[in-house]
Amino acid sequence: MTKKETIHEMKNQHIKKHGHNGFSHTHHHGHEPGSHDSCITVVPIFNHLEGEQMEEVMKVTKSTSYKKGEVIYREGDASDSLYIVSKGKIRIYRLSESGKEQLVRILNPGDFTGELALFRESIHEAYAEAMSETDVCMISRKDLQEFLLKYPTISLKILSEFSNRLETSEKQTTRFATEKVDTRLALFLAECLEGGDGPMEIELPMSKKDLASYLGTTPETISRKLADLEDEGYIKQKTSRKIEILDLDGLLLV
Repeated sequence: MTKKETIHEMKNQHIKKHGHNGFSHTHHHGHEPGSHDSCITVVPIFNHLEGEQMEEVMKVTKSTSYKKGEVIYREGDASDSLYIVSKGKIRIYRLSESGKEQLVRILNPGDFTGELALFRESIHEAYAEAMSETDVCMISRKDLQEFLLKYPTISLKILSEFSNRLETSEKQTTRFATEKVDTRLALFLAECLEGGDGPMEIELPMSKKDLASYLGTTPETISRKLADLEDEGYIKQKTSRKIEILDLDGLLLV
């Protein structure tokens, strides 16, 4: 078996181990109220369009439902559509040659993936997996390119999202290279805070396993570091996901 075949087999085993295979998903084609409508109205790249323009987009949109744990696409699959989340959550992750998982981002309703398909024929370089019951709308490259030419404001919205993702990616890369795990975790918690004068309480947007993958460490280390931050008086863990920030200034100096 060649190295390439070995890596491919390891990745398949990773998917089977985590229960990502064996699910069926339901396809809903055509214009369905509550599926296409919510997709187009919730996503920032389309919700600024006029009613007739939105209707035009809805006509070429296909919606699909995925069960928790089901893989939407895999590394190496053809990338020829834009995927828009209308309900649920999707985790985008990569696998190293050794099979180690690296979480790239989590998509919430209104977010999209598969954007490289807009500009060229390509293959997916990551995996997309439903984190819960998830509804996704898909628009083909051909249809989307026509809309980009017809309605330039869509292009501007997509460029804005690309800019945000690039900024986040560069920030994450810099922290991996220069900051210790304690600091990466502390900064992540601080960035989860909403603005305003209310209670400084957050709910982790992902499991500790996914958080560990996102921050480049292990779940055990995340649990230990959270306990350390609590012992030092910076935070208070109320539940496994809910955390109260007690000393934001101190947290930012960790």
